[in-house]
Order: sequence, then C-alpha cells, then structure tokens
Amino acid sequence: MTITQSKPFRIPVGSGDQNRDIAVQQRDGNGPGLFWLGGYRSDMMGSKALALDALGGERGMAVTRFDYSGHGGSGGAFDDGTISRWLEEAEAVHALTQGPQIVVGSSMGGWIALLLAKRLLAKGTPAHGLVLIAPAPDMTHELMLKEFTPDEHESLQNKGYVDQPSQYSETPYRITRALIEDGKQHLLFGGVIETGCPVHILQGGRDPDVPQAHAIRLVTHMLHDPVTLTLIPDGDHRLSRDEDLARLREAVLGLV
Repeated sequence: MTITQSKPFRIPVGSGDQNRDIAVQQRDGNGPGLFWLGGYRSDMMGSKALALDALGGERGMAVTRFDYSGHGGSGGAFDDGTISRWLEEAEAVHALTQGPQIVVGSSMGGWIALLLAKRLLAKGTPAHGLVLIAPAPDMTHELMLKEFTPDEHESLQNKGYVDQPSQYSETPYRITRALIEDGKQHLLFGGVIETGCPVHILQGGRDPDVPQAHAIRLVTHMLHDPVTLTLIPDGDHRLSRDEDLARLREAVLGLV
C-alpha cells in the first residue's frame, strides 16, 4: 500500500467583502473518507485532528481537514465568525471530497457536523457516519447565553461582545453578539435531529464546558438514526489523552 502525504492548499470562500482564504489539508485515499471539523478557537493541527490524519495514513483512507476563518492558518477575522459563516466554509471544503465521508466534529464542530449532515441528507447524499466529541449543538444559547452574568449581558448589548477567560488560552475568548444572534438560525433542540447515518458520541464525565447532560439531551432528539453514546467518566472536554485518542480511532473504525 502506498501511503500518501497530506497536501496543504487554500480555497476562497464567500464573495466581495465576505471573501476569506481557507487553509485545507487533504490526504488522498480510499473511502469512506474522514472529514474533520474542529471546535471553537481550535485548529486542524490539534492532537485529535492529527490522530485522525494518522489513522487515514495507516489505513489508506482519504482525510480532509481545514481551519475555519479566523482560526489557525485561514484568513478572516475571528470576531467576524458565526455559525452560518463557518458552516458555509465546511460545505465548501466538503465539496472537495470524493464519496461518502465519516464526519468527525469536536465541541462546536459537533454542532456544525450535525448541520452539515442535515444538509447532505436533504441533497440525497448523506454522510457515511458521524463521530461527535463533546458535541455542543445550540451552544450559543444553551452553553453561552444562559450562563452569562448580568455584567456580561450588559457588555453583550453595549459593547457587542463578551470576553471570558479560558483555561485553554492566555488570552480571553471573545463571544460576539453576531455569533449569538446568528446561532438562532441553527438551533437543533426544537425538534427531531435527522442525520441519515449512524452516530457515535464520545463525552467526558468531567467536561467543564459541555456537561454530559448536554450529550444525553442530544441523544433524546435523535429518534431515527442509530446512536452510540460512550460516556468516559474521568474524561475532560478535550478528550486528547492517549486513551481518549484510542477511543476516537475505535469509534471511527467502527463506522468504516
């Protein structure tokens, strides 16, 4: 078997003043392909994304990764980011893949994965499967807005943003009013969530950002697709320990 290299390139997404340059890494290989969707403020060089790429290299599978605008190697400002904008980029990069894909989404990427799967199903080309790591559907309203303090609500209205300290970065995470307001268009918990494919959810029991109750709630909205929920009692939000990456590999291979 010839092991291919992951090739970097860039694609433009959006027109006019909405145009941004998106960084992509793609490995040729057999199907089903693996399609990576990172989390909020994460990029395609993180340990889970690289583990996925390594798995593709070992098994001769195609792998596609990219950075959302305002993230990693992509152009555009982070503060301009919204779910609509990042979903548009995910669709543009997904259009470059061949055949069915196993879509792997982490945290916010789990939300975008579900939205992408919904659109693929509507087109009659459903995903081969989904692996969702600490998925955060509806995070703008369920995990951000509901947790804001009165001062943060005031900042959101008057300044247009909230800065929150993060254990993952020396600089605060900025949450914009545009992100919150745009999120309303993409809320999933109001009805049945259809993906048209099997789903495997990996969720840490000690996740301070996406509580396990959120993952369980997600399962209750998925009535027509086979769903496996793996709760990792001592797992955190990142699920990037060696044993967590092994579980990720097993979940992906279980869908192949």
